[in-house]
Amino acid sequence: MIEAIFNPSSIAVIGASAEEKKVGYAVLKNLIDGYNGKIFPVNPGRREILSLPCYPSVSAIPDKVDLAVIVIPAKAVAEALQDCAIAGVKGVVVITAGFKEVGGEGVKREREIVNIIRKAGMRMVGPNCLGVMNTKIKMNASFAAEMPPEGRVAFFSQSGALGVAIIDWALENNFGFSKFVSFGNKGDLNETDFLEYFAKDPDTDVILGYIEDIVDGKRFLEVTKEVTKIKPVILVKSGSTEAGARAASSHTGALAGSDRAFTEAFRKTGVIRAQGIQELFDIAEMFISNRKPKGRRLLIITNAGGPGIIAADAADRLGIKLDPMNRASIDAIAEKLPSNASLYNPVDIIGDATSERYKIVLDQALKDEVAQGICVILTPQAMTDVDNIADVVISASKNTEKPIFTTFIGGQRIKKAIMRLKANNIPNFTDPSVAINAYSKLIHFVELINKENQDDIPIEIPSSNINRAKEILEGLRSSGISEIGGEEALEVLSLYGFSFPDRALAKTPMEAVAIAERIGYPVVMKVSSPHILHKTDVGGVKLNLMNEKSVYNAFLEITSNVQRVMPEAFIEGVMVYEMVTGGKEIILGVSYDKTFGHMIMFGLGGIYVEVLKDVSFRIIPVSEQEAFEMINEIKASRILDGVRGEKPYDKKDIVNCIRKLSKLVQDFPFIKEVDINPYLVMNNGGIGLDARIII
Repeated sequence: MIEAIFNPSSIAVIGASAEEKKVGYAVLKNLIDGYNGKIFPVNPGRREILSLPCYPSVSAIPDKVDLAVIVIPAKAVAEALQDCAIAGVKGVVVITAGFKEVGGEGVKREREIVNIIRKAGMRMVGPNCLGVMNTKIKMNASFAAEMPPEGRVAFFSQSGALGVAIIDWALENNFGFSKFVSFGNKGDLNETDFLEYFAKDPDTDVILGYIEDIVDGKRFLEVTKEVTKIKPVILVKSGSTEAGARAASSHTGALAGSDRAFTEAFRKTGVIRAQGIQELFDIAEMFISNRKPKGRRLLIITNAGGPGIIAADAADRLGIKLDPMNRASIDAIAEKLPSNASLYNPVDIIGDATSERYKIVLDQALKDEVAQGICVILTPQAMTDVDNIADVVISASKNTEKPIFTTFIGGQRIKKAIMRLKANNIPNFTDPSVAINAYSKLIHFVELINKENQDDIPIEIPSSNINRAKEILEGLRSSGISEIGGEEALEVLSLYGFSFPDRALAKTPMEAVAIAERIGYPVVMKVSSPHILHKTDVGGVKLNLMNEKSVYNAFLEITSNVQRVMPEAFIEGVMVYEMVTGGKEIILGVSYDKTFGHMIMFGLGGIYVEVLKDVSFRIIPVSEQEAFEMINEIKASRILDGVRGEKPYDKKDIVNCIRKLSKLVQDFPFIKEVDINPYLVMNNGGIGLDARIII
């Protein structure tokens, strides 16, 4: 049905107008000016508009109608859709505003029209949208003044106003689109539907999009993971600050903002995230040539030292390797270049370089295995034959599968050359650092699609353990308890394979002493209360207690502190724990995102985790490979390798812990958050010291 929206044989414009300032006129005129299929104006008050016969309704049209574009007042849209259903229309574009976006009655109106189109089996773009375009068939079914050039990039936008601006930018920069759609309120068709459609579209090589939210996060993850295996997907997601993030009572919840979930969703599915509209098109420019580098090695050729250094700095920051060509290649170009040329990487062929020098280096670079991609930088100095150099680059590009991109810096003198480069699908950028950033995204995409995912051995939890965990969690849930600390949290996590210190609950000072004597000194004591999750904050923790007297006094002090700070809290007693020393503190956790579901968190632990925020996240299920990536991603990961003569800590144990948490929340989706903080990872294995669960 989406095919009928982008490739209709006939289009009806419901609300067509002869008045130039009306949207109904703009849409009809746009179609007349380019589209070669049948066009039917619909307006009960007119018999003819712009020399075309006008009909009172779609059902009155004697021919079959594939697509209806609706530009009538919001109150009348439902009736028009009922008429479209009777006429057998396959797709509709509801440009009309006044629905969900205005609240109140608008929400009801949108619900009504969605019910109509779903009952009829039609598909709908909108409401409250700009419209759709297909440049190949010259179809501009929108109220945008002009249509962008034809190209092989599909673009979808949640914002109609931004869509208009992007079309204008595309015209100014001669940037071609295959298809364009602004989907507004997403009453029916949404971003995932268009990703799925564009993946199969033979006229599209690259998919771009601007989104503000995602309708169905789980479906987005499933579909997009398959789409990115076929074509690159580059998206801008707005609303990236944490200003609107929900309050959370666990460390993990506090660190997991909604934007981080989108970042992880894009990572998991292979979507390339652009930070703004300009970067979106810069990255797309790099992908249009459809060349894929075989590795991270890039050769830079320049006639100016400064831009070459800027490019080299950017490459180094982004992990792109600037290895020199092999010895034979260097010797070959050394014979033909001036003695003061720099032969390594960047290859600086000096400011007076003509097209001949560029050709010498390019010809050799095409043959050299070290150069897996080539960046050609040019500044238009007095002796620079810019157009000839562009021709040399074009010729080189036709003789290789290596990606070649250019940074021709300047204004009037390079304009014609840039047009020729772009006409031959050679990306050009005016800033070396922008060019290198875009190239790094291409490398990342290629690495992603070539990555061999290891077969995971699933985490096995005995069914008896799962049943016991279910009994505990559902029992607490039915009792109205949502925040679980103390023994219940430790027991649930122990059932999933986590280790915790020897411990017992004391209800009197003498019981605490007896437990400490049994466990052995030193011990740790913590308040046990269903109302207290952050025990340190209320003076509810005592460490390194070495004898009977210190344990007895600690019991009295802990209970006194808690009664003073939180007099309403119910105190079950005080937990006495075996004191564990050594190891490195880490934090493991779970948070829940309303769009994509559960995420697992890892970071170095302790009380400063929320300040330092050196943590990594992944959306469940988390594979073994992803878990190792999480560990290596944080800045402090090298500490776990052992420093100053320390033995390395057990990363495999951390990986297993991450995957056990992933399994836990897959088994019990009503778990909202989990914190295991700190978890002490040892040289062999590890042990949790405290935990809490929120359901």
